[in-house]
Amino acid sequence: MPKKIATKNVTQNQLYKLLGGFGLVLTVVLLAVAVGVWAGNNFATNQVRSQLVQEKISFPPAGSPGLLAAEFPGLQQYGGQPVDNGVKAKAYADEFIYAHMMKASGGKSYAEASTESRANPTDLKLKGIKETMFQGSMLRSSLLTAYAFSVLGTIAGYALPLVLATATVVFLLSIASFAKARRA
Repeated sequence: MPKKIATKNVTQNQLYKLLGGFGLVLTVVLLAVAVGVWAGNNFATNQVRSQLVQEKISFPPAGSPGLLAAEFPGLQQYGGQPVDNGVKAKAYADEFIYAHMMKASGGKSYAEASTESRANPTDLKLKGIKETMFQGSMLRSSLLTAYAFSVLGTIAGYALPLVLATATVVFLLSIASFAKARRA
């Protein structure tokens, strides 16, 4: 015959104290998460900005021969500005560098230009196109990586108030549980 396990009923007072204690622990955990989210937001934002500013990349002036409105309508708003944040880095990579790459290669990707250059090793024009495509691809990759990190920083920035609001609600519920335990 199985052994009977002794059970003890938990009083309402004990339950409220337990819930209040759990809530306080959860509040501390959420505040630690908030500090991490804040640090992540600051790190990503500052790192992206400092690295981009260090490169001294700027858009040509709006309407200038380097940034004609007909050719680059989506970039006119950035004319003459430095590439100093993720959004500008993405615009520069996707709309400015990519357009020049496609124009230089006749619409070929780096892989296509490289394959064609290897098949014709004495053709200096193909070699030049391959090098242009490689440099453009590397610049685009770097700028798009900066954009990706800036998006992560932005998400962390949006998450911070939500984490703090959740911590506040949990803390208030914990206080309410302790108050209820005192009355029970």
